[in-house]
Amino acid sequence: MISYCKNGKSAQVLACPQETLNEIFDSPEVAEVCQKLTGVDHDSDEAKMLKQGLPLLMFMANYTDGHRHAKSAVPTGMAYLDLDELNGEDPREVWKRLVQLLIRLELEHLIVLAHVSCSGKGLRIVYIIPSQFGILKPTERIDQSKQWLAAKLGVTDDSKTKDLARGSFAVPRSYVLYGPDKRLFEESVNASVKQEINLATEDRTNRAEPLQENFPTHYHGIPFTDIIAKYWELNNHGFEPTIGDRDTLTYQLACDLRHICAKNADWLDQVIPCYDGFTPEEKRAKIKSALSSEYNGFPLRLRNVLNYFAARAPLACYRGDARTDNRTDKTEFAADNGETEVLESCCQLLKISKLPQGVKDSIDAVGPSLAMPVVTAICPCIGTLATGVQLDVHGTKRGLNLISYIAGDFASGKGGIDPVVEAWMSEVAALDKMYQQQEEEWRAKKRAAKNQKNQPEEPKLPVRWLTLNNTVANLAERLANTEGKHGFSFTPEADTVAQKWKSTMCDFSVMLRQSYDGSKFEREARSADAVNVHIEHLLWNVTMCGTPDALYRVVNNYTDGFQSRIAVARTPDNTFAPLEDKPYVLTDRQRDRIQQIAHLLPLMYGEVVLPKLEAKGRAWVERIRLETMKNDDRTRARQRFRVCVTAQRMVCCLMLCKVCEGLIQKHGLSGAEAQLKQKPGLWRELLLKAQTPTMLEAYDVIADSLLENALYFFRDRIENAFQSRDYAGGLNGERQKRGKNDSIFERLDIQFTFQQAMQHSVAVKGSNVTHNTVRQMLKNWRKQGLVVLEQDGNYRKVNS
Repeated sequence: MISYCKNGKSAQVLACPQETLNEIFDSPEVAEVCQKLTGVDHDSDEAKMLKQGLPLLMFMANYTDGHRHAKSAVPTGMAYLDLDELNGEDPREVWKRLVQLLIRLELEHLIVLAHVSCSGKGLRIVYIIPSQFGILKPTERIDQSKQWLAAKLGVTDDSKTKDLARGSFAVPRSYVLYGPDKRLFEESVNASVKQEINLATEDRTNRAEPLQENFPTHYHGIPFTDIIAKYWELNNHGFEPTIGDRDTLTYQLACDLRHICAKNADWLDQVIPCYDGFTPEEKRAKIKSALSSEYNGFPLRLRNVLNYFAARAPLACYRGDARTDNRTDKTEFAADNGETEVLESCCQLLKISKLPQGVKDSIDAVGPSLAMPVVTAICPCIGTLATGVQLDVHGTKRGLNLISYIAGDFASGKGGIDPVVEAWMSEVAALDKMYQQQEEEWRAKKRAAKNQKNQPEEPKLPVRWLTLNNTVANLAERLANTEGKHGFSFTPEADTVAQKWKSTMCDFSVMLRQSYDGSKFEREARSADAVNVHIEHLLWNVTMCGTPDALYRVVNNYTDGFQSRIAVARTPDNTFAPLEDKPYVLTDRQRDRIQQIAHLLPLMYGEVVLPKLEAKGRAWVERIRLETMKNDDRTRARQRFRVCVTAQRMVCCLMLCKVCEGLIQKHGLSGAEAQLKQKPGLWRELLLKAQTPTMLEAYDVIADSLLENALYFFRDRIENAFQSRDYAGGLNGERQKRGKNDSIFERLDIQFTFQQAMQHSVAVKGSNVTHNTVRQMLKNWRKQGLVVLEQDGNYRKVNS
């Protein structure tokens, strides 16, 4: 446990439990002194005198006789980095950068407190000394660990520890960037960090793919041997690979089978045979190359194989009842006789264990084949309910602003989503009904007083569930009256938008774009009776369901950014699917569990930074950037930017449900509500802990699905729009969908010339390719480190 002195002059040391530390952080006197320190020279006598009035926190030692001196000091096992030389950088920005690095280095479990120094210009990071330094003397242990951690983080701390009686001046809570961690107040810090490290190691071990696991030998009841045999029958005239083509065909088979083998190298190694003398090592090399290649949707070759079996025997369907909560068999997931490409994303989502309460109930209400569509539909609802939450994405704090569109043919099951959305928004709908009744009473009074001098005043009521069968003026007025909270709109028929807003579709697009960004919205008119609104932050979440052609009527401009802000999900093709014996419906228990979560979400207010989720998003964006650069796929590369933001907001919605679920399980619904009201910052602490590998796994699933659906519906239209003469920044050259197997980079040999690069560019992109285009492409490859320029003027691939 840490201790403290009441001020810098005092030698008396007192115990510092969590309550005392909170009092110090919340002290007005501490805040006042630190405010004064920001206006004086750090090394001046005035600064030194001001600091002496601050409490002194003793992180490195406790004292057996209650007085601060080296003789009675007992090490706590903690130390701190004192970073005063930040070259004028904002300490908060430096901390954000260091957090990402700590996560990548898997050292975040060592940190117990981080705060801006009392001068306002430095940074202090309190950490637990790793056990590897335990054999050193106390002061050496501290100095060696500081040098080690500083080197890891790329910072400098040259301070030397003369003795353990050194303290750290207290700061106000606004200066605290992380913590305080509970381990600050534990008796045995060393045992605590040892346990923490063991848990972190165990967690990383559990995430790693087992090397010797026995994977399923069937896919939805179909043996992989049968799938592969039929694959060659349909795609290679019934011939298995031979010594002449085994390299290419094994690579092709692995590229296709990865979609139903969880993208797992060991599983693919188990099911793919070694053809015609192919060694296991050579086969595994081809599998590794296949797993690193670009994903362009579910492969047609494999879809034809699965459709062949589907036409002869119905596939097993997953039932989302309580008995299947603990799913371990990798094949027990949603499937029907429809479009396997769409089902793949649903299956990946269902593989995520322990989905939060409310989310799991929503999926169970519509069936596993609609898992991704229903999650895409309810996330705008969750964002609306958690209207006070602002998520930091790439350093920009915005609300959970989301727009979603569920695309599916008629009778594809979209209607099952309607009652789920209504369950999430039931409290908002009940309140709106009361407001609408008051408005009806006002209309009746106005009609009765039609010719009277004194007219009843029109009420400005905060109705939040807004119909899309509306005008621009009415909608703007409604959104201005929501008291700074999110408005929400839902339509089961997107043609409502296409028809009602047909002549003002540009206004609809502008309003939704601004609502996604949470930017300012204004509308003025001269008439006193006309609607004049000034909204500081437009907050409006929308969920739409409709057919694919209705989607094109809603989104008819592909260069203004509206399309990239919409999260699109597809329902599977159920044309040949048999009728369910027990159709999926929303049960009373599921509705009640959804409403419990929906009741707690409005109690969460404030900004939150989720460093692990941010790191996950940045890693995904970088992966897509490298994939698209190798094939010069500008359309896919451009889409990744907003897909990353949307996916982070959606995963944050799921994590908020996880926080509510944990509080309900621990305290009950009433107790959870009381906890959130009494401890306004509790949800933020729990949300940081909710960044588990399980929840972060959902990010890749959601982001990949959003990107694939955006390209499925809009790739050709986007490319045509950018190539149009009406668009000044249009792209040059024809664009085609190609896999990594056909990319320019992969076509080239390890060593190649400029002319060869030019030839392959023309083969892939068409005759419009110019020398300047190829030179720029090669320059990009060189800057990225993909190729190097040899002395003879030729190019060579790096790590090819």
